[in-house]
Amino acid sequence: MALTRRQLLKYSGLGLLGAVVFAGCRIPDREFIAESPVLIPEDLVYGDDNYFATLARPNTGVESVLVRVMQGRAKKIEGNPDYPMSRGKHSAQAEATLQELYHPDRIATPLRRVGDRGAGEFESISWDEALDELAARLNDHLVNPDSIAMITAPLRGTLGTVVQQFSENYGLRRYAFEAVDQTVVRTAFNRMYGQERLPTFDIQNAHYVLSFGADFLSHWHAPLHYNWHYGEFRGETGGRGKLVQIEPRFSLTAANADRWVYVNPGTEGVLALAMAKVILDSREGNADAMALLRETIEFNAQPMNTVVEATGVSADVIESLAHDFAANQPGVAIGGGLAAAQTNGLYNMTAVYMLNALVGNVGKKGGVIFNPPAPIPNVVSTAAANPLMDFQRLADDIRANKINAVLIRGVDPAHGTPASMQFGRAMRENVPFIASFSNFMDETTLVADLVLPDMATLESWGDDVPEPGPGYEAVALQQPVVMPFVEGRAFGDVLLALVDDLGGRTTINLPWTNMQDAVRSEAQELWIKNRGSVQQFSNFEEFWVAVLQRGGWWDTNATGGAPQAPDLSQDPGPSRPSFSGGASTYPFHLLPFPSHSMGDGSDAHLPWLQATPDPITTAVWSTWVEVNPRDADALDVREADIVRIESPQGVIEAQVYVNPATAPGTVSVPMGQGHSSFGRYAEGVGSNVMEVLDAISDETTGAFAWGATRVRLEKTGRRERVRKFEGMVVAQTLPHRTVYEISTGNGGGAH
Repeated sequence: MALTRRQLLKYSGLGLLGAVVFAGCRIPDREFIAESPVLIPEDLVYGDDNYFATLARPNTGVESVLVRVMQGRAKKIEGNPDYPMSRGKHSAQAEATLQELYHPDRIATPLRRVGDRGAGEFESISWDEALDELAARLNDHLVNPDSIAMITAPLRGTLGTVVQQFSENYGLRRYAFEAVDQTVVRTAFNRMYGQERLPTFDIQNAHYVLSFGADFLSHWHAPLHYNWHYGEFRGETGGRGKLVQIEPRFSLTAANADRWVYVNPGTEGVLALAMAKVILDSREGNADAMALLRETIEFNAQPMNTVVEATGVSADVIESLAHDFAANQPGVAIGGGLAAAQTNGLYNMTAVYMLNALVGNVGKKGGVIFNPPAPIPNVVSTAAANPLMDFQRLADDIRANKINAVLIRGVDPAHGTPASMQFGRAMRENVPFIASFSNFMDETTLVADLVLPDMATLESWGDDVPEPGPGYEAVALQQPVVMPFVEGRAFGDVLLALVDDLGGRTTINLPWTNMQDAVRSEAQELWIKNRGSVQQFSNFEEFWVAVLQRGGWWDTNATGGAPQAPDLSQDPGPSRPSFSGGASTYPFHLLPFPSHSMGDGSDAHLPWLQATPDPITTAVWSTWVEVNPRDADALDVREADIVRIESPQGVIEAQVYVNPATAPGTVSVPMGQGHSSFGRYAEGVGSNVMEVLDAISDETTGAFAWGATRVRLEKTGRRERVRKFEGMVVAQTLPHRTVYEISTGNGGGAH
């Protein structure tokens, strides 16, 4: 007998799922009318469709979306217009979630290695066999749980709670991995304001935005959220805001700015303190803040001629920026990206974020808004990655045979760590047992002994506490919208099943049987509160359908509260950066940047994102190096020439893209490519810039200083046309406009 729609939805665990009827790109005609799929009649017209609110989890961050489902298949993704972090918008990365669901290279069943490590020889096994083997391996190490490491992406919400509690109960080591972590920014706010969670920069209500390296329109923090903020910022309501981008690379945010100011890499903090000194001397800041910060600024600010020499920015530009920022309030100073990715990253971020305190815009509309924790106390509301230094120590322990087992889910450190660490090699040669919870055969999964395929996002239950958030309490819900496409099991479900097998201390505070049970339990806590966006339901089941229908819950009255006075008592580290590679041998600053579509490479297996043009170069399906025209002439290279990019740590090859907006003495290379294993759409495409980056860290936090490597370029004599949307058109400077002008201290400035 054929499977009916009712049976399909029932068997896929949808339960009392709330469907919302949205028209996607057309005007909705029945907004937020709930339909319970288990009550849908068997003779439902096959041409009809429904929209279900859930989450997408692309590399750019979690997004609340509506998924168009027809006959049990997910067809289209749109933004959830009701959720405060998306407001009906969604990213290309969220759209590509559909390709992850139906990808031809998805791992369909649990696998056991039968050949040599890394040879890719596996056999299919049942889930019972896989779970028995995993439980047996873990039981073997109950007496020494410190010899087991669990590596995941940073996790928030109920899954974060399950993983954290399981790790604590068992006693194993837990690591959160991000190739490009936010440790420096987090540490700066934690030290200055005692905040564990990332703040929200209220760009939409600001008159002036001063951004130091934070490419918030492309891939920094929550780009979807900040893109619609930027739209409001540029709108006619209240006047058009002004954006100034200060960074050594011409990024997407720099391209949209009113003014781009080039600054020498790693000197952003020196520049920010010089601006603070100008504001202080002219008495243009907040009176209370100036009194509080005067001693710190006067002690740390350097003479203007020293600042000009260090930063490459003229005194006139520094003074004009300082006066403009102070005069156009509310305004906000943002720091991150390459400014934080230096050996003095914490110093840079401390100086940048001190500017906000100096003008009194912390905790105020149009400034820096702090976010409260999750409305449910036991739900993890912040997801901080471990700094690179922690993974260096872990690699050392692996080589010293102190690690007997590694459990890894949703990350690929073999590809995403600097090659000089040899993290993947250490795992392959020294860890007796590796279990990977992955949907795809990436570089790390390739060396696993046991592969347990996870559920795709659109097939599983979950939730999220957005970080950064909207400035008030919010929870987004994730529900399965389609029947599982392969024999996968959700990572949280596997851990909760292991609790029963392991027993003992592992059961503490983990009373749930599966993730659906856990998410429902947390939602009951929200129902009891009887406040916020979904309230006044007499029973939980009605509330449950309503909150699923809207995609989450939020309370605009539950804000982050008043901020404390900034604490600058702790040493932020050195003011000047250091670099790997001497300037005489390696003349170019290498400025890597996350791919606009694929981020650090975690989405490189999705062809839609491989084919999404880079917004600056329009290049696709490749790794290129952006070179200034003068430097290209000196090297005797032109577009499409393949060059060797060499650092003290390694060598990669890339195609030349001559870009007049690239500053002399710098070259830029996107992250994300160079996979040796990750499915047919990622393997053999481009080069992995991690192979030339030195594994050096911010001196205070241990965070990865991925912007602190110098390189040299050499011709290979080979050419290959750059695949780009602009075709054969060559980037050039318009004769009547200055794309950039490097400040030399003579009054010039980058525009």
